[in-house]
Amino acid sequence: MYINNKELFHDRDIFLKNYKDMNRTLKIFIYPHRKDDPFANILLPVDSEPSGNYASESYFKKVLSSSHFVTADPSAADLFFLSFSIARLRHDPRVGIDGIQDFVRDYIFNVSRKYPYWNRSGGADHFYVACHSIGRSAMEKVARVKLNAIQIVCSSSYYISSYVAHKDASLPQIWPREGDPPNLARERSKLAFFAGSINSPVREKLLQVWKNDSEISVHFGHLSTSYSEELLTSKFCLHVKGFEVNTARIGDALYNGCVPVIIANHYDLPFQDIINWNSFSIVIATLDIPLLKKILQGTSFDEFSILRDNVLKARVHFQWHLSPVDYDAFYMVMYELWLRRSSTRVLA
Repeated sequence: MYINNKELFHDRDIFLKNYKDMNRTLKIFIYPHRKDDPFANILLPVDSEPSGNYASESYFKKVLSSSHFVTADPSAADLFFLSFSIARLRHDPRVGIDGIQDFVRDYIFNVSRKYPYWNRSGGADHFYVACHSIGRSAMEKVARVKLNAIQIVCSSSYYISSYVAHKDASLPQIWPREGDPPNLARERSKLAFFAGSINSPVREKLLQVWKNDSEISVHFGHLSTSYSEELLTSKFCLHVKGFEVNTARIGDALYNGCVPVIIANHYDLPFQDIINWNSFSIVIATLDIPLLKKILQGTSFDEFSILRDNVLKARVHFQWHLSPVDYDAFYMVMYELWLRRSSTRVLA
């Protein structure tokens, strides 16, 4: 019912062929900004290694800026990168949450006055990257960004009017990590695990139905054991919609070798153009929360083995590296951009 097939990729041969072409041909122009720019902290890559819950945004910009995809010749570019950081704007006292929309509006105005590239396409060959949920409303004063530009965002819900399926793409929200956790192949004694705050009706329903269950472990308070220990000893790890659909729990589950169970409606999953989520996760409608145990226990040993094997294969695609590794999160985002490039480059 929930598992279509056992292959991780929709079409591995096509992906590998296209990936090679992408690596060889894709070119990105990054609008230049000086180090002494008053907003260099917003527009340039961070100096240190990215950290925190929204590190994906900073990792992408930092790795892209030193990659072979960047061209200094805009006439050779397939896409143009709008390098402002929503997460850093949020914490800048000169801007703050209330000033983000004005900053983005002014940034686009300045880019469109100084360079011809935005105006010639209406922004259709431009993109930005944002992981914080505030990004969903950051474009409200620049409709052409929302409607035309490619938005690579963690908040990839169809409920958000600014997110346009197929034009935009989901950015995985991943905590920075290095190496493998210990005992990844250890026995997993618990059926399912979730820990998080009660900040949505979906999580309230999960708590109401399963808070006293002996096999589905649902926590909304202090854990008696470490979070990673709970993930390492569970077969299934629940990603349950909170205030936003995106959290780092999918990345947490994959990193710890746990099969993700996604309980959220109308949500673009990261890299879903490329990988078959049904081969390594279970997606459950929020209305089916009362059937959660039946669905999970109904997964046969062979089906679970396929899911688990593909989790271990999928992990590489959900990791960031300062020096990118083939098929890691950076290259997967680049492939999503390559799929969305214009088939005919707009000439000046």
